Amino acid sequence: MDKLNINGIVLTPLKKIQNPLGDVFHGMKKSDVGFSGFGEAYFTKIDYGAIKGWNRHKEMTLNLIVPFGEVAFVIYDNRDGSSTFGNHITVTLSTSNYQRLTVPPGLWVAFKGKKRKTSLILNVANMEHDPEEINRLNLSQIDFNWDSI
Repeated sequence: MDKLNINGIVLTPLKKIQNPLGDVFHGMKKSDVGFSGFGEAYFTKIDYGAIKGWNRHKEMTLNLIVPFGEVAFVIYDNRDGSSTFGNHITVTLSTSNYQRLTVPPGLWVAFKGKKRKTSLILNVANMEHDPEEINRLNLSQIDFNWDSI
């Protein structure tokens, strides 16, 4: 995982409570850093080796959690005037690296499934999905070596 060298990115360790009948995985409380309101929570499945993205939200703050499997997220900053313009980071989340990745609006996000089976992502977003609020690019439109992760 790269150093978190993009302004606004927050990586928060999350609590897991082990239970012989099934573990409890904490996600988010309104008192947590990164919480900026609640609009909706949704799950995304990604298969091993599949890559989704690039997406950039204009207003939505993402709070990404991987309660099952393993996913590598790549974030790219091309915000005008940003002191971290041109930087990208890679953050891998999984049940063994159980954390929440908070991504503010204006950053490009793509991700790759890393487990041999399907992985699951939870996004706790500060607003409801609005198709007019998101920009999309093909994977080839931002230079990144996906074979490196």
